[in-house]
Amino acid sequence: MYNLIKKILFRYPPENIHHTVMRGIKTIYALPLGKQVLRAFCDVKTKGLERELFGLRFSNPVGLAAGFDKDAKYIDELACLGFGFVEIGTVTPLAQPGNDQPRLFRLPADKALINRMGFNNEGATAAATRLLRKRSGIIVGGNIGKNKVTPNEEATSDYEKCFHALYDVVDYFVVNVSSPNTPNLRALQEKEPLKQLLHHLQQLNAQKAKQKPILLKIAPDLTHSQLDDIIEIVQDTKLAGIVATNTTISREGLQTPAAEVEAIGAGGLSGLPVKQKATEVIRYIHTNSQGKIPIIAVGGIFTAADAQEKLDAGASLVQVYTGFVYEGPTIVKKICAGLRP
Repeated sequence: MYNLIKKILFRYPPENIHHTVMRGIKTIYALPLGKQVLRAFCDVKTKGLERELFGLRFSNPVGLAAGFDKDAKYIDELACLGFGFVEIGTVTPLAQPGNDQPRLFRLPADKALINRMGFNNEGATAAATRLLRKRSGIIVGGNIGKNKVTPNEEATSDYEKCFHALYDVVDYFVVNVSSPNTPNLRALQEKEPLKQLLHHLQQLNAQKAKQKPILLKIAPDLTHSQLDDIIEIVQDTKLAGIVATNTTISREGLQTPAAEVEAIGAGGLSGLPVKQKATEVIRYIHTNSQGKIPIIAVGGIFTAADAQEKLDAGASLVQVYTGFVYEGPTIVKKICAGLRP
């Protein structure tokens, strides 16, 4: 059924249809019995799939990655689709429009997306206000970043502002220094600036009555040497874990014609082409940290087998984004049905 609907949806610009579909789901949710209808199609049997991690109890291990619900507009609706958790953002201190459109592109032959959204969002305060109104008990993560106009030398201040704005309304934080779509952002993944940033956030965290788990989201394009540095930094700063991985800047091995890919231009590639690379990063971190660093896996997850591969490599939880676009609203139900309890 969704394959037929997808053929129609894919005739329209990706960003436009994203907002149209999510507004449609929101409308259904608001109708009498709307929530029951959504749950009837997407209900997830979670017996044996619950996870305890970071001091939080996840109803199932399948979450929605950051980037889909940037501004926390659809949290309750997404809860009805079966997600075990939702990560909002990337959120910045000030609202910003992001990069010029078009900035989101489908590569159906590769089951992939290319995006150069540029942290378009309405700002941390707007997201926090919406989260105060959420009704479901779903776990929410806050993915935080810096504004485009903020120089790297002042980036720590932006992350601090987001931390304070979202602290009371999210269950965990993810520090995003790995998006390829904000100029020079990935430079913050270098050892010294990253260590300083994370130490600062952990110092702020320590001042709170109840500390929130802070995780780091990393790129799939890091070398083993860089991953060794990440492991050292995460352990040194006592972070709760790692989200692996963000989108890749690589274009290797694509089925889509090279001229079409070149015409799209810059942006992060997600979906099936990232699957193997993300799994390799997860396995490397898990092995070289002796399994001491919890990992949330994201990258090329479309099926239960894809999710199980990530879990077997060392991840504790998984997230979908591109898979959600290609597989539809029953993806969580299908993945959970095929996972080993």
